[in-house]
Amino acid sequence: MAAPATAAPADLSAYLKARVADAAARPDLAAASYAKVLAASPDDPVVAIRAYREALEAGDVPLATRAVAVLNKAGVAPADAALIPLADAARRNDAKAASAAIATLSSGPLVVLAPSLYAWVAHAEGRDPEPSLATAAKDPVANRFATETRALMAAAPRKQPLSIGVSRLLARLASDLSAGEPSPLSIALTQAALRADPSYDAARVLLADALARNKLVDRALVVLDGVDAKSPSAPAAAAERIDILATADRNGEALAAAKNRVDQKGSEPADWQRYADLLLTTGNPAEAATWYQRIIAADTAKGGSWGNWLQYGGALDQAGRWPEARDALEKAVARGPAQPLALNYLGFAQVEHGDDIPASIKLLERASRIDPTNASITDSLGWAYHLSGNTARALPLLETAAQAEPTNAEIADHLGDAYWSVGRNYEARYAWRAALLTAEPADTARITTKIAGGLPANARR
Repeated sequence: MAAPATAAPADLSAYLKARVADAAARPDLAAASYAKVLAASPDDPVVAIRAYREALEAGDVPLATRAVAVLNKAGVAPADAALIPLADAARRNDAKAASAAIATLSSGPLVVLAPSLYAWVAHAEGRDPEPSLATAAKDPVANRFATETRALMAAAPRKQPLSIGVSRLLARLASDLSAGEPSPLSIALTQAALRADPSYDAARVLLADALARNKLVDRALVVLDGVDAKSPSAPAAAAERIDILATADRNGEALAAAKNRVDQKGSEPADWQRYADLLLTTGNPAEAATWYQRIIAADTAKGGSWGNWLQYGGALDQAGRWPEARDALEKAVARGPAQPLALNYLGFAQVEHGDDIPASIKLLERASRIDPTNASITDSLGWAYHLSGNTARALPLLETAAQAEPTNAEIADHLGDAYWSVGRNYEARYAWRAALLTAEPADTARITTKIAGGLPANARR
């Protein structure tokens, strides 16, 4: 951990505190400590770049502004350093300062935003934005932003404040980045969007997402607290909170938040879906089934999609209510006769429950013809052949599935059983050992017993 070269002993203590807070995902504490170090070492770019990133994560714009000044003086400012000056200029509706910030952005990778940003400046001044937008034609990314900007401008009032256009454009890029790897740029963009227009709650939700994906969960939740319950973005904020908590394995909090949402007046099928999915993944399939059923009942026009019925049937199956589950799964197949997921689930479930294996094989053969490279479907079909007594036909399929998904415990377990049933005991134990590496805790004892003593005599073969 290298300390800044200019740090005095007292500053070193603050620097170390900042680094510890950073490692503990406490950007608020880290930013406060970096502010002290930067005050004592105002020309140190090493301190400044750390202070800048922590300030953005903590929402400390004054510290970020101070850090950027140091970085600019040293000539090492990152590409996104002009975003806060741009946002401040847009908030003031200062076209001249905004244009200067855009010129700085244009020297780096954010140049794709320049045509649309210059167009918003022109629009705010009552000038024709088209000449600026036309400069995006040669770059496909810049041109996409320009096309969207034209549409927004067409619906905007004449001489709309610059803050609106800038905040929407920065948030749009941040939204694109949310589909990729976590990045400090997403945080910088959303903080700038909020700096330009503090009322833009959609950017607040994007900021929370960016923070959470950078492992700053508690800070993300604090940001979501800033979305008013009456805001148009309130439903999105509620959904984001649930997703953040679930992704962080804080399932109790996620379930409580999801339950709170579905209990509110005006909750919608999307809220019920999110709650049901959480119930299912946290081991309450019976309760999940009631919410999946509610989703189906609410679809008065179509009576539920094949996917709705598949989820409902799957939850019932996991809850031990097989006859009802089979009926729901049959409805899923009836609504999606060419959907391999529905065909596979019904076919495999019938095999597992010992129901009409010949009919199940037909379902699985259909699924395999539609999606021949799906390892789960290949495994299901092979397992069905094996249980019908045709292990010679099953083995090539099970081997193919195992090669495609070598860490899938269920596939390896099936392959081991098939090997043992034809006397290939060494290969069976090898497959079971592979299954044991990734098996669920509930399955480890059963697989360990087979490795030690072989396939039990009463096992399904």
